[in-house]
Amino acid sequence: MSSLTVTLPDGSKQTVAAGTRPIDVANSISPRLAADAIVARVDGELQDLTRPLEQDARLEILTARNPEALQVYRHSTAHLLAAAVLELFPETQLGIGPPTDTGFYYDFQRDTKFTPEDLERIEARMQEIQARNLPFERKLTAKQDGLEKYRDDWMKHQLIEERAGDVFSEYTLGPNFIDFCRGPHVPSTEKLKAFKLLSIAGAYWKGDEKNPQLQRIYGTAFFTKKELDEYLHRLEEAKRRDHRKLGQELDLFSIQDLAGPGLIFFHPKGGTIRRLLEDWMRDQYVKRGYSLVYTPHIARSDLWKTSGHYNYYSENMFKRMELDDAEYQLKPMNCPFHILIYRDRLRSYRDLPVRLGELGTVYRYERSGVMHGLLRVRGFTQDDAHIFCTPEQIEDEVVNCLQFAVDTLQTFGFTQYEAELSTWDGGASGKYDGTPELWELGENALKRATSRLNLKVKVSPDEAAFYGPKIDVKLVDAIGRLWQLSTVQFDFTLPRRFGLEYIAEDGKSHQPLMVHRALYGSIERFFGILIEHYAGAFPVWLSPIQAIILPITDKQNDYAQEVKRKLEAIGLRIQVDERSEKVNFKIREAQLQKIPYMLVVGAREAEAGKVSVRHRKHGDQGVKSVAEFLGEIQALVGSKAVTE
Repeated sequence: MSSLTVTLPDGSKQTVAAGTRPIDVANSISPRLAADAIVARVDGELQDLTRPLEQDARLEILTARNPEALQVYRHSTAHLLAAAVLELFPETQLGIGPPTDTGFYYDFQRDTKFTPEDLERIEARMQEIQARNLPFERKLTAKQDGLEKYRDDWMKHQLIEERAGDVFSEYTLGPNFIDFCRGPHVPSTEKLKAFKLLSIAGAYWKGDEKNPQLQRIYGTAFFTKKELDEYLHRLEEAKRRDHRKLGQELDLFSIQDLAGPGLIFFHPKGGTIRRLLEDWMRDQYVKRGYSLVYTPHIARSDLWKTSGHYNYYSENMFKRMELDDAEYQLKPMNCPFHILIYRDRLRSYRDLPVRLGELGTVYRYERSGVMHGLLRVRGFTQDDAHIFCTPEQIEDEVVNCLQFAVDTLQTFGFTQYEAELSTWDGGASGKYDGTPELWELGENALKRATSRLNLKVKVSPDEAAFYGPKIDVKLVDAIGRLWQLSTVQFDFTLPRRFGLEYIAEDGKSHQPLMVHRALYGSIERFFGILIEHYAGAFPVWLSPIQAIILPITDKQNDYAQEVKRKLEAIGLRIQVDERSEKVNFKIREAQLQKIPYMLVVGAREAEAGKVSVRHRKHGDQGVKSVAEFLGEIQALVGSKAVTE
C-alpha cells in the first residue's frame, strides 16, 4: 500500500503515504499542534507520535489537555529516572516503572541503599539527560532473543516470560539505556520539563512479601513548572495536616504496639469527637426511618459459608477460632447479621421497606505494609445500613440514601463532592451475579436517583461489584484531595443465598431487593479525613474542648471555675488552666491545642463579671459579659457552623 487514509476526530480525512507518522500529520494540521503533541491515539489505542502508520486509521493527537497524555508523560519520566540511575549506579537492575495518579515510581534492585543525597544526584542527572533531547525509540525484539539477552536479569527475564508475545517492544533512551516496555512514550526528553523526585521506600517484587524486596523511588511530573509547584505546595500542606501527626499532638488517638497494629485507641478528646459523630448519625437514623440494631462481633463459620465470604473473602478475614460447639470467626462486615434479623420473621409487603442501621465494629486482616493511621486499619466501625424493599420502592430508597449522603457531607463542612456510578459489562464476562433484568432495574434506579437530585455522576462501565451496581460519593477536602466516602450498593447475591422473602399483594412469596449503604464509610477513616480537612482545628460544635478559661493569677481561679460552671450548665465543653504560668504562655498552649476560644480572666474581668475573649483564628474579640459570650457560642454549636 503506497498510501493510506487517516480519519481525524472532526470526521475529515487525509490521504498520506504509508509510513507517515502521527507527528507528521499533526505538523500538516498545525505546527502549534505538533509542538503541543504528547501522544497519538490510533484506532482507539495510544501509540508513539513517531510510530509509522501501517494502514487506514482513525487518528487523534493528544496534548496536555487530555488526562491520558499526562499518564504517558509520567511514564516517560519514569524511564528518564531509570536512565539516570543506571548512569550513576550501573550495577542496578530495573524492575517496573509505571505512572500513577499523582506521578510515577520505579523499582530497583541494588545492594546499597539509596540515600536522600542519592536522590538529589539522580534528579540532577535526570535534568542533564533531559537537556540532551534524547529520543524515546521503539525497538521490536523476538521473545526468545529477549529471554537470552536478559538471562542474567531475573526481573526482566520474568516479565518477558510472563507478558511478552512472540515479538515485544523495548524502548531506548540514548545509547546505553534499553527497557522492556509496551509504551507509548513522548517523542524525546525535550518534552519532560517539570518533574521532582520525592521519596524512597521498600517494595516487594509484584507486591508479594514472599518475593525479594526492592527499592522504590517515587516522583511526580507535570506539564508545567507552575503545576508542579502547586502540587509540591499541596504535599507540604498535606504533611502539615497529617492526621497521624495531629492525632498525637492533640492527644486524640493512638495505636499501641503492645495491642497490635491497625487497632485504634481513642483518647478522651478523640472519644468526645467520636461520640458526637455517632450521636449525630444515630439521631439521623431515627429521623429518617431506620431501625437501630446491634449485632455480635463473631459468628459461626457456617454463616460466612452461607454468605459466601468464607470462600471468596477469607484472605481478608481473621483466622478461625475453635470453640466448644463450632468454628467461629470475627465478622468482616455486618450485612449477614442484618439479613438474619430480617429473616427472623415472615415479612409482608406492608412491612417494607425495612431499614436496619448499625454502628457496627468489624475486623479485616490488612497486611502490615498497607495500614495507615486511621485510614487503613484492622478494626473499624461502619455506619452500616441495609434496606430491604420491593422493586416499586427502590428508586425512592436510593434517592433517600443519596440525599442522606449529601446531607452528611454538608453537615461536616464538605461542599464539593463527586459521584461515580459503577455498572456491569452486560453479562459478557460471566463474572457478575444476578439476571439482566435485575441489573437493568438496579442501574436505572441509580441513574434516575442521581437525575432527581441533580447530582453530577460519572459512569464507570464494568466497575461494579460482582453482586450489583453501586454509586460511590467522593468528597473534595480543603486542599483539593479526593476521598472515597459514601457508597450505595445493590446486592443481588445475598438475598438469594439466604432465601429472603416477603409476601406480596398477590399472596405469593417474592425476593426483596437489598441495598447496602454506608455514609461515613467508617468512623475511623472519616475521623482521619476530618482531622486533615480542618488541620485539627475542628468547628466549635465538634471541638473536644470548646473554650478554655485562663486566669491571669491564682486569685481569679474561683471566678474561672464559676464561669466554667455556667458554660457547662448549657452543655459546653470547658476547661480551666489553673497552672501558675504566665497568661501568654497559656494562650500559646491553647493555640497549639487548637481550642476555639480562650477566655482570659483577670481582676477587672472578675470584678465586672466578664471575660476577655480570644479566638484561635481571629485573635482578640474584646471584653464580653458571660451571657453575651454564652449566646454567641451557643448559636455556633446549635447551628453546627463549620466556618469561623
